[in-house]
Amino acid sequence: MRQIIDLIPRYLLNQSIKKYQSDKYCHKYKTYDHLVALLFGQLCKCSTLEDISVGIGVSETFIKDLGLQQSPAKSTMSDGNKKRNWQVFDHLYTALLKHYGSSLSKYSNQQIVEEVKDKTLLIRDSSTISVCLSMFDWAKFRTAKGGLKIHTQWDESMMLPNLVNISQAQTHDSKGFEQTIFPKDTIILEDKGYWDYEVILARIKAQNTFVTRIKDNTVYEVIEELELPEQEDQHILKDELIHLTGTKAKANRLSLEILRRVVVFDQQNNLQLEIITNNTTWKAATIAALYKRRWDIEIFFKQLKQNLNVKTFIGTSENAVKSQIFVALITYLLLELLRRVKAKGRTAFSNFVEKIRICLCYYLTLDYVIERIQPLVRSIRPVQATMKNEREHTLFAT
Repeated sequence: MRQIIDLIPRYLLNQSIKKYQSDKYCHKYKTYDHLVALLFGQLCKCSTLEDISVGIGVSETFIKDLGLQQSPAKSTMSDGNKKRNWQVFDHLYTALLKHYGSSLSKYSNQQIVEEVKDKTLLIRDSSTISVCLSMFDWAKFRTAKGGLKIHTQWDESMMLPNLVNISQAQTHDSKGFEQTIFPKDTIILEDKGYWDYEVILARIKAQNTFVTRIKDNTVYEVIEELELPEQEDQHILKDELIHLTGTKAKANRLSLEILRRVVVFDQQNNLQLEIITNNTTWKAATIAALYKRRWDIEIFFKQLKQNLNVKTFIGTSENAVKSQIFVALITYLLLELLRRVKAKGRTAFSNFVEKIRICLCYYLTLDYVIERIQPLVRSIRPVQATMKNEREHTLFAT
């Protein structure tokens, strides 16, 4: 585990600590200790503070190897989760993303959409996690149900989130981020839940490109139906230029903008998708391919929930929950970095995480775990042959 921890440059951690003064008035349980405890909890998928305390404290050698002076007590970890500002872990995650960004992009193995290969592509979506309202009273969702929502902005070049906001589950998707307008030539992919007339108009003026699904109740007028290619892109059913003619569109003058509606047949799910965008020059197949990239963020949510601990919380305060989620993101980043760069992407994320988790209690190098550990049957040699080999080795040594 120390080799994974060492992937976090100490100066980056110190910058985060300094920014949020997270070690102020702390004599023993420093930010580093807190981070190590939560990382251990993620890698071992611990569901309680006791699991973390027992797991780290099982061996003095292990404690020392982790760079700790002592194993953390349950009460100490509980206090840290309540009092240490969760933003220190958010800041560290962002710093690590910048530090390893070029490597993550280089080894992303993402297929390039040719027409937009030089543009910034961002995907926005959210995932809801249900919690018990009586225990997590700050996480209001419905009358008798609690929940929190992880609003995520996915950077397609790095294939990782570059912005995460955690809120109550009742927060609408369109209110999940403060920033809604981006630098020129940025492409934003969103589901129809993010549609906002004012935002869309502002993005058009900022020369952003949006690609999203059109809402069922959207009123529009077809200006021109564009020709479809005859021998290719058979999944494109319709391509047309439109004006929005609804009351809200007229009120903010979005009705004056020419938009594009592309209807795509999704063979895998046997349904038609109606996509709307402000780009009128790309191929219809490019727009369909871009919208399909939304599944990348869905896969991320699935991997995060299945392989790391973001559904069972070791603390009930808002600060504890956010700390745990951001350390889960740090863990995801480090594991994905190893999987892409060291393992060359040969193993699926879930299998890679399990391999690391199983081998965590052994003192094996990461290179050995990644390159040599394989699902092979191993037999124990007969006792007599083993004893003979040991005698020969002793004689040779003598």
